[in-house]
Amino acid sequence: MGFKKKYTAFIIPAALAVMVSACGAEKEESPDEETTQTEASAQNQESEETTAQTTETALTDANNDEEEKSENRILIAYFTAAENSGVDAEASASYSEVDGEAKGRMQALAEMIQAEVGGDLFSIQTEEVYPADGGELIDYAAEEQEEDARPALSTHIDDISQYDTIFLGYPNWWADLPQPLYSFLDEYDLSGKTIIPFNSHNGSRFSNTISTIQELEPNAEVITDGFTINERDVPDAAEDIANWLEGLGF
Repeated sequence: MGFKKKYTAFIIPAALAVMVSACGAEKEESPDEETTQTEASAQNQESEETTAQTTETALTDANNDEEEKSENRILIAYFTAAENSGVDAEASASYSEVDGEAKGRMQALAEMIQAEVGGDLFSIQTEEVYPADGGELIDYAAEEQEEDARPALSTHIDDISQYDTIFLGYPNWWADLPQPLYSFLDEYDLSGKTIIPFNSHNGSRFSNTISTIQELEPNAEVITDGFTINERDVPDAAEDIANWLEGLGF
């Protein structure tokens, strides 16, 4: 009986000691767990902040791109005899039927360009009345070229400085610009602007008209990869125009 009491007396303190030691170990481990949780929380917060910064940067870049697009104002200026002949477009030799509507060929091309890039349309019109008949028109155009005429314009742009990019459309008349285009380029200083020519022709494409524009506007950037199309193909030009503009980065 005495041995049992002694053994029991020994076991109980030992067991208490083990329990106390275990509690101490748990207490010692708890700061490490707390540290781990704190570090994980900090990492999550840093990740969230990084994601937020990335999103904000992306939104800022997108807004900047939109601002650049809005600041890069586009003008689509064109000359067509159909709007300068004093008759309905359908009665003019310079019209095409597009989607069931009679339009001057250059007007039709200008509207196709506008559908892709936006911008403002501007019809170059003159105080001169051009013949509606095709044969009379080409003879009249030849006389103007011989005289190096500068027909007075009846339409004007209030503030050309607001535009950075100017699409310039015209028919090819006797392998040259129509004389109203000379009047237009004489009237406006397009220095620092980008000029993108487009035209219709009856077999001569651009001839030397692009180099002529470069001579008249030496301080502008004139894109030599303009859009040119045979006049009979104007009604179906929309897809070709879209592909051309995509190639130019629009």
